[in-house]
Amino acid sequence: MIDFISALAGGIELHVGERQYWASNAKDLSAFIAELGVANSCMHSSTMDFASEEGFASDDAAWKLWEAAINA
Repeated sequence: MIDFISALAGGIELHVGERQYWASNAKDLSAFIAELGVANSCMHSSTMDFASEEGFASDDAAWKLWEAAINA
């Protein structure tokens, strides 16, 4: 299950234990979420709050991408 997320290079990096997955669009993120699941206590990096420093157009863009993937 996905237990940690972070903004990285204009996308979201998903952490499952020692493995990482990355996607930059809601469709691909949604597929990872469906396949891997999200842990009840999924944590996030501060990069999700400061996404403009990780290639997003604005600081809230990573959260908007995550929400779009969750609701897809």
